[in-house]
Amino acid sequence: MSGGPRRPYVAGTFYSGDSHRLAALVEDLVGQARRSARAASEAGQRPDPDRVVGLMVPHAGLVYSGAIAALGWQLAAEAAPQTVVIAGTDHQGWAAGVGVWCGGPWSTPLGSVRVDEALADTIAALGEPFARDDRAHDGEHSIEVQLPFAARLLPDVRIVPLAVSPRLRSHARAGEMLGRLLAERRSAGERILLVASSDMAHYPRASVCQATDGELLQPLLRLDADGLFELEDQVLREGRPGLVCGLCGIDPVRVTLDAVREMGATRGVLLGAATSADAGGDPGRTVGYAAVAFT
Repeated sequence: MSGGPRRPYVAGTFYSGDSHRLAALVEDLVGQARRSARAASEAGQRPDPDRVVGLMVPHAGLVYSGAIAALGWQLAAEAAPQTVVIAGTDHQGWAAGVGVWCGGPWSTPLGSVRVDEALADTIAALGEPFARDDRAHDGEHSIEVQLPFAARLLPDVRIVPLAVSPRLRSHARAGEMLGRLLAERRSAGERILLVASSDMAHYPRASVCQATDGELLQPLLRLDADGLFELEDQVLREGRPGLVCGLCGIDPVRVTLDAVREMGATRGVLLGAATSADAGGDPGRTVGYAAVAFT
């Protein structure tokens, strides 16, 4: 492995850098998620954790997106993976394709999260578009904001962080390569979960945000990566007021959808959705969030 531990770049902005305050927030969000999970289970509307091969969770500031992200991470805790491969957005555009973190553990105010060194090396060795690239993760928040949940709910888990570039031109190929590898590992008895990190519609008023998210979730729940891309393009061309993107992490989501199909998933199950306005944000300028399980 190359490099040392990764420091928490967005502690103090996207979440509290104070360990006690962060622990209290995460505990509250997890408590909410557990209550929602019990209600969904009693209504027969929650997927079997043993059948879940992947998730999509949001990555905004935890006070805004954390309640929805916690729904996914609570289900992940019940699935009890040994390793979570997390495909995040490369907001800075450092990576050329899919940058695999091959450095040390990721530090958080709640403790360090270890890296699955062997699996990281194996994914990087798949070849283009995968490559060892720690720099692609510098300053990036889309994976980092997931780790307080991982540290709280899965303290022994290992991760493989993947920075998926907006310049990637082979999403389906990347997803198929990754999915085949993870399917083989799971067939051999390894408990591996694939997680895509993405928010949804950005900056329209709340009603437009909800409507746009509802539309985009349809191909996503069908695991239709091409349909999702085409629909987002169509929605953006319509010029909806304030809308600048449908999914800020559409690149890791597209890769993940093709990967989970290779892993045996046939559908997505919506665990929960909201907007930043639901958490007290400006209703005139919102961001959408959704948690989805792939089974």
